[in-house]
Amino acid sequence: MGGDAVFHGTRVLVQTLLDYLEGGETIDDFLEGFLSVTREQVIAFLEEAKERAVEAAS
Repeated sequence: MGGDAVFHGTRVLVQTLLDYLEGGETIDDFLEGFLSVTREQVIAFLEEAKERAVEAAS
């Protein structure tokens, strides 16, 4: 995918999730559109992103 971050074992860009959320869609909406991504993968990504954001703000 040209070096862009994807969910492990898929070709689904992480940016796609962020675009969904930014557009007001839910995690469930995203998961319905991308069946190869699991809820656990989404939650793990969001938790990691949160931790990095908190660290960067400190």
